[in-house]
Amino acid sequence: MKSLFAFFTLFLLFSCNEPNSSPTAIASNAEKKQFTTSKETNTPPAETLVMDSTITLDFLMGKFNPNKHSDFIPIENKYASRAGMLLHKKTMEAFIKMHTAAKQDGVNLVIKSATRNFNSQKGIWEGKWNGTRKIENGKNAKTTYPIPKERALKILEYSSMPSTSRHHWGTDIDINNFTNEYFEKGKGKKEYDWLKNNAPTFGFYQPYTKKGAERPHGYNEEKWHWSYLPLSKKYIDQMKLRMNNDLVKGFKGSETAGEIGVVGKYILGINHECL
Repeated sequence: MKSLFAFFTLFLLFSCNEPNSSPTAIASNAEKKQFTTSKETNTPPAETLVMDSTITLDFLMGKFNPNKHSDFIPIENKYASRAGMLLHKKTMEAFIKMHTAAKQDGVNLVIKSATRNFNSQKGIWEGKWNGTRKIENGKNAKTTYPIPKERALKILEYSSMPSTSRHHWGTDIDINNFTNEYFEKGKGKKEYDWLKNNAPTFGFYQPYTKKGAERPHGYNEEKWHWSYLPLSKKYIDQMKLRMNNDLVKGFKGSETAGEIGVVGKYILGINHECL
C-alpha cells in the first residue's frame, strides 16, 4: 500500500511540472505571438505610438493656412519652378543641403509642387471629379466613370482626397517632372538614380514606390514624389492613431472614402520605409 502511495505521489509531481506549462514557457509563447502579430500587420504595436497633443488633427488634414503658420516658409525662386510655394522650414533646410550636393554631381533638383492644404487639394480633386480638369490621356472622369466609386478609384491613382494628402504637411515635394517616363531615360534617369542613391542621406524617401506584393494598395508609383521622413514619420504615426474614413469629408465624392478604405489603403498604403 505504501509503495502504491509513493508511486502516485511521484506521478503527481511529474505531471505538475510539465515544461510547456511553466511561467517562462507561457511568457515566451506570448512574446512570440505578439511579435508574429506585429510582423504580419507590418505596423508597430499600438502601445508604441503616443498621441502628440502638439500636432492637431486640423493640421494633419490640411485644414489650416500655411501662409500664416510659423513653421512654413516660402521656397526661394532658385529652388522652385514657380513662385508662391511653401514648405515646412525643416524640410526646406534639408532640401537646400540635398540641392547643393546634387549640383556638385551635375544634377539640378527643382521643386515643382510643395505644400497643398485642404482647399488646394479640394480644387484639384473636384476639378477632376467634375471633369473640368482632365485625368490621364485627356479623359473626362465624370463622363468616362459615371459610377462614383470607379471615378474615385481612377482619380486616386495619382491624386489624393482632401484631408488625406501628404502634401498637407509641408514635408513632401514633387521634383523636376510629373511623369515616370521622364525618369526612365536620359537626363531624368540620371536625376532619379541620384535621388535613389543619395536622397536618404538627407532624410528624403520615395513614399509611392512601384506597387507589388510589398505595396499592394495605394497610389501608383510616383518617381517625382519625395518625403522628408524625419518630419513626415511623426505625422503618419499620428494619422495611424487618429484618422478614420468618417473624417474624410467636405468635398464632392467624399462619400466613397469609407467604401474604398482610403485611410488603410492610401494614407497607409506607402513604401514601408516611410511607415
